[in-house]
Amino acid sequence: MFRHKLLILLLVCIVCSCEKEPNIDNPLAHILKSDNLKIKRVVDSLDQYEVQIKFTQIERVDDSVIFKDYDFQVDTNKYFYPASTVKFPIAVLALEKLNQIDSINRDTRFYVEGDTIESTFAKEVSKIFAVSDNEANNRMMEFLGQDAINQRLGQLGIKPVRISHRLSTDNADEITTKPLVIYLNDSTTATLEGTINTPPKPLKIDNIEKGMGYLAEDSLMSGPFSFALKNYYPVTAQHAVLKRLVFPEVFEESERFDLSDDQRELILSAMHTLPKAVGYDPVVHYDSYVKFFMFGDTKEDMPEHIKIFNKVGYAYGTLTDCAYILDTKNKVEFLLTATLLVNKDGIFNDNVYEYDDIGIPFLAELGREIYKYELNRKK
Repeated sequence: MFRHKLLILLLVCIVCSCEKEPNIDNPLAHILKSDNLKIKRVVDSLDQYEVQIKFTQIERVDDSVIFKDYDFQVDTNKYFYPASTVKFPIAVLALEKLNQIDSINRDTRFYVEGDTIESTFAKEVSKIFAVSDNEANNRMMEFLGQDAINQRLGQLGIKPVRISHRLSTDNADEITTKPLVIYLNDSTTATLEGTINTPPKPLKIDNIEKGMGYLAEDSLMSGPFSFALKNYYPVTAQHAVLKRLVFPEVFEESERFDLSDDQRELILSAMHTLPKAVGYDPVVHYDSYVKFFMFGDTKEDMPEHIKIFNKVGYAYGTLTDCAYILDTKNKVEFLLTATLLVNKDGIFNDNVYEYDDIGIPFLAELGREIYKYELNRKK
């Protein structure tokens, strides 16, 4: 009888141990079981919100960096609209291209032919990350061209990716890029000719058509909205760009961006610098204006010891953030990329999306929960 009871007790202990194991082996699964309403209401309707999450723990052993990746519903075959997240690789590749042209650098003044704005490459990179400026991104697109962007990312092993259009402009889909007029000195200019790029082919992957209707020229059209010719930049590719920039030493030389230390520092600085630090009105462009994880649902000042190196995107009801989060005070660091769709009425282009009510609160709480988990994790 005693041996029988002992066997039962042992079995109970084994079952209890197995039930706890997922919390240890898969922190994302544990965190997404949270009773916090900001997370629970999304997790309870995963099909509706099309959530994808990639989380990377970082271990430092002597001079080595070791990654441990966790995925939740990450699927390159399930489309989501990347919006402004595409600006991240475009900014990096623009700085790369400067190294191929002897006469120009990050501080060279230029303007796009037909444009009235004169700028520098460094200023445009700053605007891309500080406030997610669309025009800055489009100027870098004119400089690079769609084909060059896609080919270079493929060379680096960052795929699948397809950049096909500019953002929020009348010539978004134009395959011919405009020339750039470059100032060689105060009185001498040179022209960098534009390129003719390959017309995009329709994507044939899951979820490429969404919703039940869409607005077109103020008319409501019935039927799903097609993203087949839109930019395609999935979670795996976003995470790969982030890893290569923050931790180039982990990758083979052929997989790294060809950036000088100065150029890489420019990008990293721009990614974490808050809008007020580069002259934007802190009332309009508050600290978390383009920082969804941890702080997106508050307009309060962010603590100085937490730096978020990231790029967000939001359009057509899709919210995405790709970030390296670093707490210098408590020595916490991790990588996090997540996306979700908040479009309850199923109508696209109507600007009726639940960004502030559901999307940003979810991403903010997700960031906080993962931060707390990492803060308490034994390393």
